[in-house]
Order: sequence, then C-alpha cells, then structure tokens
Amino acid sequence: MKQDIILAGVGGQGILSIAFVIDNAALREGLTFKQAEVHGMAQRGGAVQSHLRLSNDKIFSDLIPRGEADMILSVEPMESLRYFDYLSPEGIVVTSSSPFVNIPDYPDMDKVLSQIKTVKKRVIVDSQKIAQEAGSARAQNMVMLGAASAHLILKKENLLEYIRVLFAPRGEKLVEINLKAFELGRKAAADKLRPSDKG
Repeated sequence: MKQDIILAGVGGQGILSIAFVIDNAALREGLTFKQAEVHGMAQRGGAVQSHLRLSNDKIFSDLIPRGEADMILSVEPMESLRYFDYLSPEGIVVTSSSPFVNIPDYPDMDKVLSQIKTVKKRVIVDSQKIAQEAGSARAQNMVMLGAASAHLILKKENLLEYIRVLFAPRGEKLVEINLKAFELGRKAAADKLRPSDKG
C-alpha cells in the first residue's frame, strides 16, 4: 500500500497544515512517510509545493518521479497545472477553482479550468465559497483536504483527529470551523465526482 501526493498552492494558503494532518494520520496508521522540503514559503503569495510519500514499506526517495504521482492536491487552480507532468495516468487531481491572483498576467480562469478538465480523474471545488460557509475564508486548506480525503489511503477519523490537534491551541471555535470545512469539502467532492471519474 502506497500513495504519492504532490501538495501545491501559494504561500499563506496553509500547505504545511495539510501536510501536518496527513503525516500524523499516516504515522497513526503505522505507515512510513517522507516529505520533501516545502519550497516557496519565503514569499507570501509565491508558489509552494511539496512531495508527500506514504507507504507500508520502505521509501527510498523524498521525491516523486515524474509520471508517478497518485494525486495532485492543490489549494490554487493554476498551481495544480504546474505539476501535471508528475501525475500518473491513473492519478487524480483535487483542486480548488478559487484563484489566488498574485501576478498581473494571471491566465483566464476558463482556460485554466478547461486544462484541469483534460485529466480523466479530477475533483474541482470552490474552496473559498465553502470555507466562508464553514466560518472562515482561511479554512480553504481544510476544505481541500476534505475534498481529497475519500481518495487518500488514510482513515477519515485519523485525519479529523489531527485537525483537532493542529487547531486546538488556537481555541475550540477554530477547531470547529476547520472540522466543518473538512466535512463540507468532502461532501462537495462527493457531489462533484461523476460516476465515470470513480473508476
């Protein structure tokens, strides 16, 4: 059992928080994990990506070979496109449709989404709208983790446990907002996934 995931987004979107929850849930389930260095955190709004590798066997490299990623999990739609050459033919893209427009020549969103839709298996959710419904626009990362959760090799209860651990120091209200964001993201992904995408 193994899963190779590329996390993508921009600085300030909470990519490290997603990695924390996944890494600790994996450890709880007795899996080995390797996480490559997160790049791009120096500048808020700059591109951020990390390779996350989970396995019940030994992992020899931190980096996922091109063409072998099981999932691209992105909190920003254009950022998901950067890593398409890493995706395996049977891989899935789970991305937000909410752009973080941090450059003057940000491409047309219809074109970005049409490119994402060339992938056979994909889940596209409006993380900004869902996060606001949960109670905070900053919870988009947990919306996207929820959207990806049904496609992870990890148990939902362990992901929820480490969302609690992550946000508990900041108060129960924030814990509840992020748990709600996760659940709403999971539901939105289930609603968006077409029967032909489930194969």
